[in-house]
Amino acid sequence: MRARTEALALLAGSGTADFAFRLAQVALPLVILRETGSVAATGLVGGAAGVPVLLSPWWARKARQWIDSGPRLAMVALVSAIALASVPTAAALGVLSPALLVVSGLLLGCGDALAQPGRAALLADTGDRWGDGRAVMLLTWQDGLRRVGMLVGPSVGALAVGFGVTNELLWTEAAAVLAAGLLACTVQPERTVGVAAEPPSIRGSLQGRREVLYGWIVRGTGCVTWFAFTLGLSVLGEERGRPGVYLAAGMTGYGVGSLVGTAISLAVVRRTNPVLTAVVAWGWSGLCWVGMGLWTTPPVVALMGALSGVAVVIGIAAISVLITRSSAGAERRTLLAGQSVVVNAGSAAGLLAGGPIIAAVGAAASLVGAGLVTSGVAVLILIRCQTTKVRELV
Repeated sequence: MRARTEALALLAGSGTADFAFRLAQVALPLVILRETGSVAATGLVGGAAGVPVLLSPWWARKARQWIDSGPRLAMVALVSAIALASVPTAAALGVLSPALLVVSGLLLGCGDALAQPGRAALLADTGDRWGDGRAVMLLTWQDGLRRVGMLVGPSVGALAVGFGVTNELLWTEAAAVLAAGLLACTVQPERTVGVAAEPPSIRGSLQGRREVLYGWIVRGTGCVTWFAFTLGLSVLGEERGRPGVYLAAGMTGYGVGSLVGTAISLAVVRRTNPVLTAVVAWGWSGLCWVGMGLWTTPPVVALMGALSGVAVVIGIAAISVLITRSSAGAERRTLLAGQSVVVNAGSAAGLLAGGPIIAAVGAAASLVGAGLVTSGVAVLILIRCQTTKVRELV
């Protein structure tokens, strides 16, 4: 009963904070632009926040092991809440500056680098105490709540901004992050007495877990090529005189599909080989992007987006199975942190290169190319898996 209560508290906090983040992301650029008058400054918080996450394999190796209880997670949430609150406070006082935005972003990035894998590890540990297979279930539910926020949050945020509510949304996010930390305080640590071992590195934690590495490769590839879906559909709408229509169709379809995927993913991954499921999922998602590029109409984009959303969620659940079944404690926290780095680094690299690629070959061709690369990598990993299995049998 205690494990169930703690799990629900962690899920409630995670879902609330993520939904508030989706609301605030609509208002943040507007607040910054209004106060600084600089378009370039609108991306400072997000850009600065990505730096600590990308560098976390070096600076956070020991720090992430410290997040082994709800109260410690709450301390990190407090720092993040202060960083979030600094922006609307400075805006209200008329002292918002690029330097403050960078500092706020760096603090947020440090908090994310510790809190995201820390919360996931606490959820998985709580699931282990709850019962067999509950760790994957809780991680899947957490991802499902995040996708509900992705689907609903921006629309609610845009509606609020339309009524003139901007600074209030930023305060809401800070309060939600703080509330999530307070809810996590119910989760108590389960530490073993003895000499503290050296925190494992991400590379060291992958030893003997080749299938986790394979899962990261296909997921990381999907993150790198993600730009073709977001940037590509945005540009495609502009090129065809229907700004926002293609992106809205694709994201709506993807959001609905991801919710369907959340509902069925546990049943799928419990009955299949996890690494093969992950590989097939991202291979299928790549084919969906190829379909968007070849038949670029809003209905097709929405349908392909939905099919991609189902596949990606199943693939993420499969990797969660690989991690939770093969690790615990410090190694599990390290693997979840490594996965966060793979996702963030891949997305950042893709967005950095995506603009020039789309400018050179066009939006539709970028979708086809990105889909072929994603599917091609999945096929190569699939062949590698089968070859390794044959060698082990021989």
